[in-house]
Amino acid sequence: MKGYRDMTREELLAQRQELNERYEKYKALNLTLDMTRGKPSPLQLDLSNDIYDVLNGDFKTAKGQDTRNYGIAEGIEEIRAVFGEILGTDKDNVFMGNSSSLNQMYDAIMRAMVFGEVDSPKPWAQVEGRKWLCPTPGYDRHFRVTETLGFELIPVPITEDGPDMDIVEELVKDEKVKGIWCVPCYSNPDGIVYSEETCDRLARMETAASDFRIFWDNAYVVHHLSEDRNEWGKLPDMLSLCESYGHANRVYEFASSSKITFAGGGISCFACNKDNMTYAKKYLNAQTICTNKVNQLAHARFLPNAEAVYQHMMKHAAILRPKFEECQKVLNEELGFDDLWHWTNPKGGYFVSFYAMPGTATKIVSMCKEAGVALTPAGASYPYGKDPQDSNIRLAPSFPVIEDIEKAVRILTICAKITAVDKLLEDL
Repeated sequence: MKGYRDMTREELLAQRQELNERYEKYKALNLTLDMTRGKPSPLQLDLSNDIYDVLNGDFKTAKGQDTRNYGIAEGIEEIRAVFGEILGTDKDNVFMGNSSSLNQMYDAIMRAMVFGEVDSPKPWAQVEGRKWLCPTPGYDRHFRVTETLGFELIPVPITEDGPDMDIVEELVKDEKVKGIWCVPCYSNPDGIVYSEETCDRLARMETAASDFRIFWDNAYVVHHLSEDRNEWGKLPDMLSLCESYGHANRVYEFASSSKITFAGGGISCFACNKDNMTYAKKYLNAQTICTNKVNQLAHARFLPNAEAVYQHMMKHAAILRPKFEECQKVLNEELGFDDLWHWTNPKGGYFVSFYAMPGTATKIVSMCKEAGVALTPAGASYPYGKDPQDSNIRLAPSFPVIEDIEKAVRILTICAKITAVDKLLEDL
């Protein structure tokens, strides 16, 4: 089949009629399909159903500390060691929280807003015109945090190696730029793994703001789709890397078990260097006595080390991989004949990033909704929800069953072709 650009008006009109008939048949099915957010499926959640059985009435840590009681504000040593191993840092650099790493990020910025950072001239709330760098497309909830707290969001194009560092290095010459969001391993939504060079440049670059921070959200650090460890995304230890360039305070790293065990009942952490940790604890100790240590102990016994985590995540991969493969199969079958569209084929994470013909994404999402398929709003992966190309749509194949993924992606492709044909007809 030849590409749409090479078709005559008559051929395009014939295509339009055929596509409309397919679309109306799907609408008549009265489907209710949801591919909006990267939620684990029930089968994935079931993998951790035994997590609390391992406690067996014993709530004490290896050191004899009773997790049912107050204390151990930084979290029990066993689970800090597991996350330290996953993140490639020492357990003493890790501070545990409850289920949400996003909550940890929000709190970290709020501390800086109210008190400043350890190396801040003044609290960030007193910095008029404060700015934050946002690699795009990116995670909408990240952007919402900094937008809500009054930062101007500065989009930075993301490349196959991570954020465009030529642009980043120029922007950080502005002292009002206080930080950057990073999802370095299987980024949301493109599934990119930052290159060694990108990580190195982020660590060594000079910034006008003495208190510039990298928020290193390692949400998908163990979320590989392949069983071949040579294909797993690998990152340097950013804490050590920043320290090696004399910027030891630069990075906060975040992670959680939200898509490892229970999405709504996991544990989270942040990691940082000693100076940042001492400073953060000063305010955290006023905020809370402790987090849920019983849950921490259950996780530590269920997944006692990084290798146990990796083996557990291969069970997740066995469930997720066929869903991602089905998504790729349908996209290739329906759209592989033309270069009007492109999409990612990630090796980990939770999303497929679909790029429609510019100017059509909003219409595609609307048409899909009419046909019973809920998708994340077009532009959601961009600051302020505005994709200047109106092209990107984030697909989340983790939650639906394979049969529903086939239908949902099929409908997406039909809508993508209809909107492309309409746009081409307008230009003739």
